[in-house]
Amino acid sequence: MKILIAEDDTVSCTMLEAVLTKWGYTVICTDDGDAAFTAFEQDDAPQLALLDWEMPGLHGPDLCRKLRQHKHKDPLYLILLTSRNNSEDLVQGLESGADDYVVKPYNMAELQARINVGRRMIVLQNEMRERERLQGVVEMAGTVCHELNQPLQIVSGHSEILLMDMDKNDPHFQTVEIIKKNISRIGKLTRQIMQVTSYQSKPYLKQKIIDLDQAAGSRHNTNPNEQP
Repeated sequence: MKILIAEDDTVSCTMLEAVLTKWGYTVICTDDGDAAFTAFEQDDAPQLALLDWEMPGLHGPDLCRKLRQHKHKDPLYLILLTSRNNSEDLVQGLESGADDYVVKPYNMAELQARINVGRRMIVLQNEMRERERLQGVVEMAGTVCHELNQPLQIVSGHSEILLMDMDKNDPHFQTVEIIKKNISRIGKLTRQIMQVTSYQSKPYLKQKIIDLDQAAGSRHNTNPNEQP
């Protein structure tokens, strides 16, 4: 996971970068609030950030406020770093849009614990958003499958009648048989989609697709020759 450090003190920034890299993060460093905001506008922007309260350009709370006012495609978790430790500052920082607040000089174990909380929150939000998106796709696909069911039954029925009336030596018999078989296959797929009850995916090329066999469980009929 990427993490951004917005800190104008070179020594503090270098130390944080070394520690975060050791903890397994890809670190992006900026030395003022304006540069940090620009970094968040990039396509591959980090979702987790440590923001100094006082720095050139946008101060930490102002940066939090501005980030919350802009729509981002990914959720953000913002942690303010400051030497201020009174309750008024804590309230001000959190009301500006920060998710957490760490007082300098900070204990590294505490800092790691707070960053881990942010990481878990980001992972959970990403998973929830992905599930919601896929659920919407599945519901739309189920509606389409429901609408396709009747025309599929009609085509299947007519192909069956044609096969009954045709001689097997007829040159068109095999063509109609192929049509009937593939209509049955489409019917099976539509039933599987309509019976999806859980999110199950499998890799496909460089992305993930829904695993219909797993997502639909064992309720669908696996007979490839059945009627749609």
